[in-house]
Amino acid sequence: MGLLPNQLPWWIAGPLLGLLVVGLFAVSNQPLGASGAYVQTIKTVRRDSDSVSWRVFYFVGIFVGGAVATILGPGFELRRGYTALHAAGWSEPLIMVVVLFGAIIMGYGARVAGGCTSGHGICGTAQRSPASWAATATFMATAVIVTFLLTSFTALGDITPAVVK
Repeated sequence: MGLLPNQLPWWIAGPLLGLLVVGLFAVSNQPLGASGAYVQTIKTVRRDSDSVSWRVFYFVGIFVGGAVATILGPGFELRRGYTALHAAGWSEPLIMVVVLFGAIIMGYGARVAGGCTSGHGICGTAQRSPASWAATATFMATAVIVTFLLTSFTALGDITPAVVK
């Protein structure tokens, strides 16, 4: 057992995130988003004149915060979230390939959509952006469908891909 809880209750994390978003808009008139922070970090490294350099701290803070939470929390679990795939016999290399492919698709989608899930889902919908509402509805519907399919196939015991059989 670590010093930090495994997860903050929604009734603490949600309002804190909301206050952070509102405060960021009040101070800098900019949305909070991971892909935006990534882009601004690259611009700062390249020394582009239009970079917003404070976002580098946000981008780096994502990794530092994760490391601190791992050290002070319950620890690191490589398999967290992939229990059903392991139970069905998927190998670590296959799961890594699937995750890498998913990350590439997500990165491409964030680029095409003009932002990531946090940017659209938290900030864009708060600004009543029709594009953000459409993006949020799309990724939420996709998440529900994929979760339904994975749990359905897991219940049937037939989630093992053809390459593993």
